[in-house]
Amino acid sequence: MQFSKLMPLSAGLAALMLLAAPASAQTDEAAENPALGLSTGEVLTPDAEGDSYVGATHGDWELVCVRVPDEADPCQMYQLLRDAEGNATAEISIFPLPEGGEAAAGATILTPLETLLTAQLVKQVDGGEAKRYPFTFCTAIGCIARVGFTGAEVDAFRRGANATWSLVPVAAPDQRVDLNMSLMGFTAAFNELSEAQ
Repeated sequence: MQFSKLMPLSAGLAALMLLAAPASAQTDEAAENPALGLSTGEVLTPDAEGDSYVGATHGDWELVCVRVPDEADPCQMYQLLRDAEGNATAEISIFPLPEGGEAAAGATILTPLETLLTAQLVKQVDGGEAKRYPFTFCTAIGCIARVGFTGAEVDAFRRGANATWSLVPVAAPDQRVDLNMSLMGFTAAFNELSEAQ
């Protein structure tokens, strides 16, 4: 069973996860032609407020950041998850949490709308113990699970080679789709974000 392919949505997912500043509705006076009431456009700069960008890459992880004026740009670890045929199927963003809580890291996982929500998401690292997580909500771009990882789970990511996320298509409830999450570069990316907090 094949899901419809997701296009890389790092910018869309970053907007869901991070606070993006509101867009300005003002136009550049120099770009308007007062005689005809026509606009000749406005040049957009690549450093526009609220834009997302890749701040660094560690192995298979990107640090996706959002530009915020007069503040440090918030970043999260990002990876596009693929099925066994290499189809882009889901996305995950991971971020460290302050020390002292039950969860050491949080994550947002975006799956296709055709996901059977009652089957939930199942995670397994290198064939170890499996753990199930519920979905939180769905939007026009897909269904989202917001989860927390304990310190022991983060340590398993640091030591591991691969994690598998399993989900079930709504059109084939008797089948399972396994998505690979590479852990190459996880430690370096997580450490960089933790030090920036």
